[in-house]
Amino acid sequence: MDILQYVIDLVAILLLALGIKGLSKVRSARGANQLAAVAMALAVLGLLIHYLGTSGISVAAWSWIIGGTVVGGVLGAITAQRVPMTSMPETVALFNGCGGMSSLLVALAAAFYPSELDATGMVAVVSIVISVFVGAITFTGSIVAMAKLQGWLSTPAWMQSKARHFVNIALAVACLVAAVDLIAKGGVSAQGLWLLVIASSLLGIGVTLPIGGADMPVVISLLNSYSGVAAAAAGFVVGSQLLIVAGAMVGAAGLILTQVMCNGMNRSLVSVLFGGALGASAAASGGGGGEYTNITSCSVEECALTLEAAERVVIVPGYGLAVAQAQHTLREVTRSLEAAGIQVDYAIHPVAGRMPGHMNVLLAEADVPYEQLKEMDVINPEFPATDVVLVLGANDVVNPQAKNDPNSPLYGMPVLDVQQARTVFVVKRGMSAGYSGIKNDLFELANTSMVFGDAKKVLGDLLGELKELGVGKK
Repeated sequence: MDILQYVIDLVAILLLALGIKGLSKVRSARGANQLAAVAMALAVLGLLIHYLGTSGISVAAWSWIIGGTVVGGVLGAITAQRVPMTSMPETVALFNGCGGMSSLLVALAAAFYPSELDATGMVAVVSIVISVFVGAITFTGSIVAMAKLQGWLSTPAWMQSKARHFVNIALAVACLVAAVDLIAKGGVSAQGLWLLVIASSLLGIGVTLPIGGADMPVVISLLNSYSGVAAAAAGFVVGSQLLIVAGAMVGAAGLILTQVMCNGMNRSLVSVLFGGALGASAAASGGGGGEYTNITSCSVEECALTLEAAERVVIVPGYGLAVAQAQHTLREVTRSLEAAGIQVDYAIHPVAGRMPGHMNVLLAEADVPYEQLKEMDVINPEFPATDVVLVLGANDVVNPQAKNDPNSPLYGMPVLDVQQARTVFVVKRGMSAGYSGIKNDLFELANTSMVFGDAKKVLGDLLGELKELGVGKK
């Protein structure tokens, strides 16, 4: 039975690795998710085979296994069907929290029943400490992140001051004292264990609560890495090589994604975690502020006439497109343009929307060809040869202040150089600022026109105008 379990675990690890690799491309992401799901199912199967071959599984244990599988499966299916793309970051945060709580519960079970789980010895005790510490931080931090993105929580005034650092340091010291006590007593210290759980949980809240919406996607990515670390530690606790490898892969992937996001925002991880929100720094510095004084607006009809005469059009999708769920209408508009012989591409910024890949997945839902999705480094040199750029709900990622204004909080952040195109149309509901909380100089440029309205309605009207003009008709 042990040999069979090792074979199953090996296959599961290979499938999980292939699944993570497949997530790097939109074209293979769906199949990669399915591979990862099969890997997890095999992991559970291998564990059940192991216990059936040793001491067996009691009736009570089977009831918990079956009950947990049914409840978790139903909740997962409902979540997959009902959660919109705009709420995906919150969903990821919730899943991260569930992963951290799972590792925390495994570590607590090993601490209370070490003989049953064979969690004895110094390695097991240290692993329990790490799993409890990281798991508790991941759980509470992820729940706070989800609540802040949903608008259920706001940052208290005292959390925006330096006093929060002293509170967090005190909690970190309490965690250290509890960890030392647990290790010194070989894991047999209820006081130390519960102190570690409580202090770690509060530390997760204290570190995450001051962070604003602009930086929250980075934090979610980091918490994803934490959940992997907690899972790997739990693997050492219960002696599961599969859990160790899977947790290590998730932890490494989360760290890489965090670094990619920080680079895309020109923000260091230290400034994200300890410097407060990007919007707060904007207000404090005073850079990039001011009112709009020279805005040009136009009708959908004028936009359609300009698109009809264009040879190349670049679409810049943003969070506003996702909120309006307008990707399918956009695809109908671009099909009309392509049928008229107009070249259409999509400019994708690394942090457009709320997470890396957010726009890629959104456009994939509308069957946009993957070849038309151009990364920032590829599309930026091509903007001077572009006739029309259509910006749909994007803001900070197209703000020229990032290159022109040294006093702006965005200065140095890589952005899409849409202002270099001949004509730029920006579709927005109003003149509200982006996550950074500052004005966008693009809106006042001579070659920029604002088309005000909901993205879905504007694109629907634009599609009607293009049909009246005969664009795309053979």
